[in-house]
Amino acid sequence: MQTTDTGTSQFESAQSRPLGTASQGAPALAPQATFADYKVIRRNGSVVAFEPSKIAIAVTKAFLAVNGGQGAASARVRELVEQLTQSVVRALVRSRPNGGTFHIEDIQDQVELALMRGGEHNVARAYVLYREKRHLERAHSDAPADAPAGAAGINVTDAGVTRPLDMGALRGLIASACEGLGSAVNPDPIVAETVKNLYDGVPMSQVYDSAILAARTMIEKDPAYSQVTARILLHTIRREILGEEVSQGEMQARYAEYFPQFLKRGVEAELLDDKLLQFDLVRLGEALDAGRDLQFGYLGLQTLYDRYFLHVDGTRIEMPQAFFMRVAMGLALNEIDREARAIEFYHVLSSFDFMSSTPTLFNSGTRRSQLSSCYLTTVADDLDGIYEALKENALLSKFAGGLGNDWTRVRALGSHIKGTNGKSQGVVPFLKVVNDTAVAVNQGGKRKGAVCAYLETWHLDIEEFLELRKNTGDDRRRTHDMNTANWIPDLFMKRVMEGADWTLFSPSTCPDLHDKFGAEFEAAYLGYEEKVARGELKLFKKIPAQQLWRKMLGMLFETGHPWITFKDPCNVRSPQQHVGVVHSSNLCTEITLNTSDSEIAVCNLGSVNLVAHLVKQADGSYALDHDKLKRTVSVAMRMLDNVIDINYYAVAKARNSNLKHRPVGLGIMGFQDCLHLLRTPFSSDAAVEFADRSMEAVCYYAYWASTELSEERGRYSSYRGSLWDRGILPQDTLKLLEEARGGYVEVDMSSSLDWTSLRERISLHGMRNSNCIAIAPTATISNIIGVSPCIEPTFQNLFVKSNLSGEFTVVNEYLVRDLKERGLWDEVMVADLKYFDGMLSRIDRIPSDLRAIYATAFEVDPKWLVEAASRRQKWIDQAQSLNIFMAGASGKKLDEIYKLAWVRGLKTTYYLRTMAATHVEKSTVAHGALNAVPSGDGGAGGGAGGGAAGGAHGAAGGFGAAGGAGSGVLNAAPAAEAEIAVDGPVCMMRPGDPGFEECEACQ
Repeated sequence: MQTTDTGTSQFESAQSRPLGTASQGAPALAPQATFADYKVIRRNGSVVAFEPSKIAIAVTKAFLAVNGGQGAASARVRELVEQLTQSVVRALVRSRPNGGTFHIEDIQDQVELALMRGGEHNVARAYVLYREKRHLERAHSDAPADAPAGAAGINVTDAGVTRPLDMGALRGLIASACEGLGSAVNPDPIVAETVKNLYDGVPMSQVYDSAILAARTMIEKDPAYSQVTARILLHTIRREILGEEVSQGEMQARYAEYFPQFLKRGVEAELLDDKLLQFDLVRLGEALDAGRDLQFGYLGLQTLYDRYFLHVDGTRIEMPQAFFMRVAMGLALNEIDREARAIEFYHVLSSFDFMSSTPTLFNSGTRRSQLSSCYLTTVADDLDGIYEALKENALLSKFAGGLGNDWTRVRALGSHIKGTNGKSQGVVPFLKVVNDTAVAVNQGGKRKGAVCAYLETWHLDIEEFLELRKNTGDDRRRTHDMNTANWIPDLFMKRVMEGADWTLFSPSTCPDLHDKFGAEFEAAYLGYEEKVARGELKLFKKIPAQQLWRKMLGMLFETGHPWITFKDPCNVRSPQQHVGVVHSSNLCTEITLNTSDSEIAVCNLGSVNLVAHLVKQADGSYALDHDKLKRTVSVAMRMLDNVIDINYYAVAKARNSNLKHRPVGLGIMGFQDCLHLLRTPFSSDAAVEFADRSMEAVCYYAYWASTELSEERGRYSSYRGSLWDRGILPQDTLKLLEEARGGYVEVDMSSSLDWTSLRERISLHGMRNSNCIAIAPTATISNIIGVSPCIEPTFQNLFVKSNLSGEFTVVNEYLVRDLKERGLWDEVMVADLKYFDGMLSRIDRIPSDLRAIYATAFEVDPKWLVEAASRRQKWIDQAQSLNIFMAGASGKKLDEIYKLAWVRGLKTTYYLRTMAATHVEKSTVAHGALNAVPSGDGGAGGGAGGGAAGGAHGAAGGFGAAGGAGSGVLNAAPAAEAEIAVDGPVCMMRPGDPGFEECEACQ
């Protein structure tokens, strides 16, 4: 038929075209699959080529059944067929990014789903009736071709040998993966779904891939299935690396045997530092704890496999515990008792009590150990300085560093250029080059290069700077791939509060404003305004401060940029103000370090898993375990301090700065998990109080640990004259800030620990590190250990997280636990959560106390985020990555929240995330349609998955022995898609969005 040919020709011509894993601009996984890499299993068990054109034919026939023969001539029908076929093909391909098999029923399920989602309900009904009719016909037929295929007679190929599929072994593997995870976990449906997707002659690797896919589709029914999936994946990893089937019970001995071989192979492949072979490898191998392999949720282990484990020629050589020990060894290279310290570091990493940042995990122990996360630079106002900064950006980004550039010194549009007697084009054209450099130079091939440009609010180019991320206007003056941030002096905020005017200048006529803050800045700024009044300055612009403020908030609402950051709190409260000025923050707005022409600021990051430091009390409640927290923080600070000396520096100015001041950034993650265990709503005074007390403890122990390191190793070289040296601690600087502002500071000043003893110790021994605390986003490392990112509220209680590794179902395990206890966790609840985008407010069955405890990010009034952040900022010597979540945003709300942030003493804010004209994609697991992530030989693509399980299940039970079947599982049904109310244009990058994590450098 001509209609069919027209509608399907594009699919027939694309059989060998590489396929990506996402349909809307997301980078494809490597290696990319083509249609030729896919097969279809027919009902009789035979395997045929996957031909998208046949899907188009089936869809066309369904339309003709409703519209009659005249539908064949309809352009509308042809276009609909094409669109629906593309939708079906995308869904199928995403489920198996590296190729694989589809059962014919799965394809027909996707066609049915696409018709319903496309609003073609009459056609969908006709298609359903046709399928049912054919099913009945087959049921009454004796034709052997129609007999369903079972496991019997299926042969598998393994290492070139064909043999019958050992169903007992397959069932035993899946049953043992389910063992110890509760009665709700049942291996039977996983086995059935696995076998359904097999065919005669299937490679054994695809059998395991099928089992992983079958198990992961169950995660939304019970979060424990995340660990089931992880354990099956773990089996495939061990098989790939060890070359044979190894049970959990055998792994303790095998780890000790394998570990020295792994290190030698890594050195031979020129991946690992030769110095690692000088350790006592037998002692370290015996210290590996194979039981900790069972802690992982699926997303955590898949993330490590895809991005972190070392590989040679595409084959992984690194297993989970070897990975943690390799990182630990790299950080212990300069220790006197290297083995003891490496084992100590290994235990805090492998127990998930603390996790180093992504660059450290990537590169520790390797030949080029670039372990630092963040670099901050300031750009000079001449071509040599500008292009030197661009070169530095490229070199630092090449080795996985996130960048913050201060561009305030570069003269504004229309400024005089002495050398040519011409006029400057301003800062924007150079920022376009910065943008393109970040795209061209990615972070070690593992994620996109990422940079944030900062500009002070008095710069004459600030209005055009605000529009850099707009999708309209001259594209030559837009930076779509670069982040921007507004570096706001307190004087501007006071002018906004008082309704006064604001004057914009070019830095070429007032260069000293860049290096001044507080009262000195205000005096100099007023002096330049007086020059304007006297007619001595010609290049300026005067506008109402509130007008510029409204434009800032408007652009923030429309594009998510520039971020709102405050110059004076960062400088007035800086311990290092005696040796320089903080000219900007970093990519993720948590670092506040000095920069100059001779110094590039560097920060080394890691985060404490806060929820791992809650201990259960006799009455069943939870409290902070101060003894354990102190031990963990002490070890973590030592690890971070070691990074400074071991680190590879691509730029000399970064090395000099880091060794001179020795700043580190210890952060936290799992804050929301803590609130769940404490039964505390995020929107409560109790949550704010916990934020205060927990951060006080982390900071207290971090500063104490730095004094111990100083006693052992010596003070950092620029210590003399610092606020530490003067006996001024971070909480004391709030009074300095209030004095500098002349008010406008409203912060709780309570404390609970013995800070007098710490002051005395600092006075006696000094500090090893100029800065100690910074709360980074932790989007990736929190996924590895399966807890909530940094200080964020729950994004949604059930959603699909997308990144370069694929798409993953994330379920709030704490909510599931509570709903089970109240008899409310069933298939209807799963469907309701999906329909209402993981929010509880419109699900009537859920009691009010649970709605409060499990309110999602957009259900929490953003003022609570600011109040909690204010309490933390009191203790922190740097800053924190604070996202603002706001449903139903308006200019009035934005104005109130960002003014509140300023008055509460916050130094910086990060993304504004607003409920928008978009819908969160929901997973459909009834027919295994959730996107898959390959576990076989594939490229180590970027992107991290989100952790579905946060550790409540633990690693109970043995993985090696077979376990019995649990209770029956829920029957899932495809969820209808629900639109979120339209509030207006906003930043579309939110947790769960494709590409969200790939732009986060400080993970």
